[in-house]
Amino acid sequence: MKRREFIAGTAALLISPCYSRAQGKRRRLGFLAVGDGGGKALNQAELVLLDTLRSLGWIEGKNLVIEYRFSHPSDRLATSVADLIALSPELFVAPGPQAAVALKSATTTIPIVFVSVADPVKLGLVQSLSRPEGNVTGLSTMVPDDFLAKRLEILRELVPRASKIALLVNPANPMQRLYLAEDVPRIGRELGVALLPVEAATAEELDVAFASAAAQHADAIIDFGDTLTYVQAPRIIALAAKYRLPANYLFRHYADGGLSVYGADPRDLFRRAAHYVDKILKGAKPSELPVERPTKFELIINMKTAKALGLTVSPSLLVRADEVIE
Repeated sequence: MKRREFIAGTAALLISPCYSRAQGKRRRLGFLAVGDGGGKALNQAELVLLDTLRSLGWIEGKNLVIEYRFSHPSDRLATSVADLIALSPELFVAPGPQAAVALKSATTTIPIVFVSVADPVKLGLVQSLSRPEGNVTGLSTMVPDDFLAKRLEILRELVPRASKIALLVNPANPMQRLYLAEDVPRIGRELGVALLPVEAATAEELDVAFASAAAQHADAIIDFGDTLTYVQAPRIIALAAKYRLPANYLFRHYADGGLSVYGADPRDLFRRAAHYVDKILKGAKPSELPVERPTKFELIINMKTAKALGLTVSPSLLVRADEVIE
């Protein structure tokens, strides 16, 4: 081999992506968590993102740097976003609609992968699920359409005489604000049930929300589900028991004490999000990656909690359940 060809070949190797990763070149990500989650650490579902990235060869502290910002309370969100933008990350991960909307408003160039956003089209994050356009893509949650109606139907099978059902919502969550304004009134009319929103934007406000549901004589309650309620699951389950409110929850880990769960597994969503991060770091554009939906919804019934509430679970509901906890 001629000396000039050897030098050219060596130079090409040095600048190749595979060689750079092997040598531990660090890629920088930004991770923005929003809401009163009760701490400044990743929750169990978010940790799956790191585990999956490691399995794909992206190791934090070696070839990957992740800049975390936890906005607690949420009025520090603008500061957190500015801090992350100043660090010039190659990609953002946005768990939840508040983080996704804040980041999209701040940059049109840095790729953003959102996780657990119910309807990213309605929220204005993407043009469509199949063609996101722009710099944003990710994983949605509340699919199929009228997902709330399906959760209400499950709860009414558990409590057939329920005519008033409270909705535990976070007023700081833009996705939930949209549902309250556009979908909740229609669904209430169609199902012939009074839907009573009770609000909590912080952990402390959860107590007030449940007291309000009881004061309005709610027969049951649905937790809309977001970052706040995911982390505060034990507190919410205890409050439902205190006020003897049959409840339906969105996330699987509520099944340990919670009456019923119907929803997608957030751990699976974060696992799949890690693959999108991997693809973008390897050169893919967000606009080329369709927004993915949950692939499986799980219905879980906790019979111990049902008995404690004096409820009789119908055989038809038990047959449909993916898991029954005795």
